[in-house]
Amino acid sequence: MQIRREQMNTLDEHMRMKFEDFMVGHLWEHYPVECEEMGEDQVRDWIRHGTERAADYEVEAERDVCKYIDVMFAFGRDFDRDPSLPWAGEILTDPRFMDSRERMDRLTAVALEHLE
Repeated sequence: MQIRREQMNTLDEHMRMKFEDFMVGHLWEHYPVECEEMGEDQVRDWIRHGTERAADYEVEAERDVCKYIDVMFAFGRDFDRDPSLPWAGEILTDPRFMDSRERMDRLTAVALEHLE
């Protein structure tokens, strides 16, 4: 059995949309005020942006991308480059965190500390 490139692209797109749909529900549950102000189209835009930015840091597992997007909603679209949040970029680029799960767990823990 051989899967053509077009079939793989369709499968990839289906998985991206499934994740995006999940994230829309997740974000509306946890950030209802922000989502209401943005509207669904802009929420989806932020999800796509967050997914791309997470990939820039080699964060690709759905669990970890979800955490990245959660931090993004809490601190702003470009939190990873915000000079007032140096801890975010430092964690995301710290070579000690070779595993993306470990990196995202650390990012989430520090983000929660800053929210308190």
